Amino acid sequence: MDQTFHLLPESASTGAQSVDGLTLFVLAVVLFFTVLIAVLVVYFSIRYRRKVVGPRAIEPTSGHGKISLAIEITWTVIPLIIVVIMFLAGARVYVRASQAPEASMVIHVIGKQWMWILQHPTGARENNELHIPIGQPVKLIMTSQDVIHDFAIPAFRVKQDVVPGRYTTEWFEATRAGEYHIFCDQYCGAQHAEMIGKVVVMEPMQYQAWLAGTASDEPPKVTGEKLFAQYGCVTCHSSRGPTMAGLYGRTVQLDSGKTVVADEEYLRSSILEPSRDIVRGYPPIMPSFKGQLSEEQVMQLIAYIKSLSGANNADVYQLERGGAATQPSKAIPGPLPFLPTPPH
Repeated sequence: MDQTFHLLPESASTGAQSVDGLTLFVLAVVLFFTVLIAVLVVYFSIRYRRKVVGPRAIEPTSGHGKISLAIEITWTVIPLIIVVIMFLAGARVYVRASQAPEASMVIHVIGKQWMWILQHPTGARENNELHIPIGQPVKLIMTSQDVIHDFAIPAFRVKQDVVPGRYTTEWFEATRAGEYHIFCDQYCGAQHAEMIGKVVVMEPMQYQAWLAGTASDEPPKVTGEKLFAQYGCVTCHSSRGPTMAGLYGRTVQLDSGKTVVADEEYLRSSILEPSRDIVRGYPPIMPSFKGQLSEEQVMQLIAYIKSLSGANNADVYQLERGGAATQPSKAIPGPLPFLPTPPH
């Protein structure tokens, strides 16, 4: 990690250039107008200083009104154009930063005082470190176990609050091998300054070798499948309740008449607060698992449900009979309205 001073942090991601360009543009505009206003203040203070004692009338010259109008229009229109350009450039950067590519590798992140816990799709776990390959978009799905944190990687120009009770996401694609700082950018208690870590960016072959040589737990979706059976979820969600097969990413019709997209946040609230969004055609009989499942277990259950995005009811029925629920190689195209069939 580079320890020398830079006006901006080193750049090591595909999104860093656009963020830097916007930052430097705004900085240049601010400096230009700061200098311009300072110079004009000094100039007008000297040019139009009082030269005699007592009041002195200033006689307007011919065409004074037209000149004043032109000046008013100029200093209104030019700043407006500059501000609109700033808005459009900022919106473009924001939209790009908020939409992870479909092929992103998903990493689950849990923040807690005062450390980061990260898990790869293969089940490999890391504390305060994140190993990733160059050229691979990485999406972080994050939540907090206690207070608000903020996962920031200055070299990638990304930062996002990590909030208890909900999921937040951020994504990046590294372009340079090396080690880069992870900081918590939200004050989170006495040892906030020590909540640091590093991202290790590796060549794809080196990353695969690292994965192969790292002791791994079960992949989150495998553990989630076991939890799905252990807590009896399959008892209802294969027959009496809405099926999980093909649910993720679909539009769900609610009893209130509203519709929601079955994303990570919807699945989480349905597990912990099932009475909040009742699926149309089903009674509110699901118990809450708040206090019974840790944040990590909720993430694992969601990973399993997401793995069923291209499955069908038969796969879930197989799990109820003691088999393994599988995901077919070809997913169902979507999103389409998810209309569960009420029980007979």
